[in-house]
This record gives sequence, structure tokens and C-alpha cells, in this order.
Amino acid sequence: MHEAIKEAVTICKTLLRNGFDAHVINAPLQEELLSAKNSRNRTPAVDIACEPDFETLSKLFPKIESVPDGRALASLEENGIIFRFYPLESGDAGHPELSLLRVTPTMAMQMDPEKQRELRITAYGTPPAPAGPYDGFAAMEEGEIRLLGLPDITLRHNYLLAIRALRFAANFDLPIEKNTWMAIVRSSGRVLDYVPARDIMEEWRKVAAESMHRFVRLLHDAHILQGLIPEVAALSRVVQQNDKGEINGNVFEHTLECMRRYPEEGFHYDWLGVMAMLFHDVGKLFTAEYFNGRWTYYQHHRVGAKVTRKILRRLHFAQEDSDLICHLVNHHMRFHFMMTDRGIRRFRAVGENQRLIAMSRADLQAREDSFTSFNHNMKYLGRAETPEQMLEPLLNGNEIMEETNLSPGPLVGSIRDALLEAQKAGIVVDRESALRFVRESARQAEA
Repeated sequence: MHEAIKEAVTICKTLLRNGFDAHVINAPLQEELLSAKNSRNRTPAVDIACEPDFETLSKLFPKIESVPDGRALASLEENGIIFRFYPLESGDAGHPELSLLRVTPTMAMQMDPEKQRELRITAYGTPPAPAGPYDGFAAMEEGEIRLLGLPDITLRHNYLLAIRALRFAANFDLPIEKNTWMAIVRSSGRVLDYVPARDIMEEWRKVAAESMHRFVRLLHDAHILQGLIPEVAALSRVVQQNDKGEINGNVFEHTLECMRRYPEEGFHYDWLGVMAMLFHDVGKLFTAEYFNGRWTYYQHHRVGAKVTRKILRRLHFAQEDSDLICHLVNHHMRFHFMMTDRGIRRFRAVGENQRLIAMSRADLQAREDSFTSFNHNMKYLGRAETPEQMLEPLLNGNEIMEETNLSPGPLVGSIRDALLEAQKAGIVVDRESALRFVRESARQAEA
């Protein structure tokens, strides 16, 4: 800490001991100005905000002097340092942080032109309108996302920059500079109040599919998601469990992991698919019930599809995009359960099979659950790709005769045809059930 700042803190403590509030105005900026090369030939000066008027200050600091130009309350030179006293600003309840982060005229005069540009100080008026998507941001070669100037003031002129900062951080996988991040968190309510949902979604659509999980987490941590999509944010309070009933986190964290996993298997640019992953478990918020020692979410896919449609309407999604996302949410559970040949053929008729399979795979990976049913269904899906007329029964004629002790003849052929029909109907699913079927068919024929 610069020696002048230390002396200013001592003065503030003197005021506090006498019952008056006081603080160093924008201490980080003043520290930077005092440490700058061009300040070494000047008398160090520090600006202080305080509660008392000039008369009270003169009683506490007899050497204090009034300021002729009226910019400050008073000035005090002590130990080779000039201290300027300004009135304490606390009236703006809508932007309380600005009372601490303001820039005084004397500070502005000490800045170099580049710093003034960063701070948007143009006759202390309104800054120019953004000229491009990166306007208002420092060069990202610095390895972080940082708003130019004082982040709170920069955001005050354009709250959409908060969403844009989160987008840059997600897409480029870069950290957000600490002061910029706190400014975004402080401004979350005003972002929701002043930025239309359409504008937020315009920024959101520019987030890459493989980066969306980072973007949604940033929205949540910045307290923006809670106002934008409260149904998804609330999933952080819903218990997530695996097929064994073991609790392994919450549904929100599970959702983010599903979003991260989804683009890995050939769906790198499937933005709508990742959006469906965001909403695939939203129905658990409305269907969660604790019964017989475990949580249940019966029909959460159907309820989730209805909730998702309302959310997407609120976010101004196009009808065709909304229909696709809701379709995926409604059917995302189909591939989780072991299906027969008939079930697989019905699944194929649903449509969007590859997306639904990718969603199921990502869901299982996120839960670290068994892939038994998934692998079984993939096997039968391959069989379903074969035309029915090309399918063969699980047992040939010789195997049927060996199992039933029948002699060659029409009966063996009839049992073989019946076996094929049973396979198509899903009655017979493997060799063991095929053996049972032919034994029972032979017994009935002999009866």
C-alpha cells in the first residue's frame, strides 16, 4: 500500500473515532495513480469521502483549508501529502456501489488519455455507444475477461455487457477478472430488469454447444439464471440419485454434467440438443416425491416437456425450435429401459433417434450408471435396421429337431415360422427363451 493511502486511512480512523463515517474514495484507482511514473514529480494527493461539513472538519483538523473552486469540501496538507475531503455520497440506493467507486474530477485530471478512454470519461457525460461486440472489454490476450474502466460504471451504461462477459468466458474458457465478476453479481438484478429476454437469448445463441455448460453455470453463480429460468435454477435443491437409489448430488449439477457429455459423441454443433439436455430433468422439480425410503420422479419427462414449452415461449424461441426441444424432453427416457424388437421399432418411429440415443448416453455417463440396458437396446436397434423379410429365427431346423426330438417334416417348419413371429412380437428375445418356445410349441402339437 502506498504511504499516502496509509496516511489517508489514519485520517479516516480519526473521523470514525469521532462518530463520523469516512473512507478513501476508490482506493484501488488512487493506489494506481499514486504508483504511476508520471506521478513521481507531483505532490502525493488522496481523496477522502466523509460525513462532516467544513466547520466540523476544521475543529478536528485545525490546518484544514477550504477549496476555492468548490469541487471538494476542504484540503489538508500534512507530511508532504495533500488530502482532499469530499461529501459522502449515499443517496443513490439503486447503485450503492458507485458511492465507493466514483471518480472525482481531481482523479480524472491525473489520468493519462488511455485511462480516461477506458473509464469513458467524456466531459463526465454519457459514454459513446458500443461500436462492436468487444467494445467495453480489455484485450483477451491478457488471459482473462475484464471490463474496461470501472466495471460497475461500465455496466451501468450497458447491462447487456454482463451477459456478453459470461459468453466470452464460456466460449474462450477464460476466467473473469475479480472486480468485473463482482460487478456482474452486484448488477444481476438490474440485468434482469433492464435487458430484454430477446437480447439475452441473442447472446446465448452465440455460445458454442460444447461451452454451454460453462455458460449456464456462470449464469447461476452470477444469480442471473435464478431470475431468467427459476425452474432450472431450483434444480440445485432437488436430490439426484442413481438407479440403485444412491444420492449423488443434485439435479442441477447432474444437468450441467449431461450438457458437458452430450457434445462428445458426434454432436459438437448441436445447440438445440444441448438446450434439450438443459431442460431434460426440469420436470423432477414438479414430480419429486419421497416414498418408501427413496425419491421418485414418475412421469417427469411428460411434465418436463410441458414446463419446457412455457419456458421457451417466455424466452421467445421459434416455434419449430420449441417443438424439437420439447419432443426430445418428452421422449428422453425411452432408451433407458430394456426393450424388445417391437419396442425398438416403436422407438424408431418416434423420430430424432440419434439425438435421443446421445441424450441417453450422456445421462448414463453423468450418473455413472450401468450401460446394460443401453447396450442391449443398441444391439436390438441394429437388428431392427434389418428388414423383417431378412430376419432369421434364433434356431434353425436342425436345432429345433434336436431340442424337441421331432423328425423332419412340416411340423418343424411350422414351429420355425412361429418362432420368427414370436421374435418380431417381442415374445422371444434370446436363445434361452427361443428354446422354451419351441419345446412348448412341440408339446402342444403332440397333445
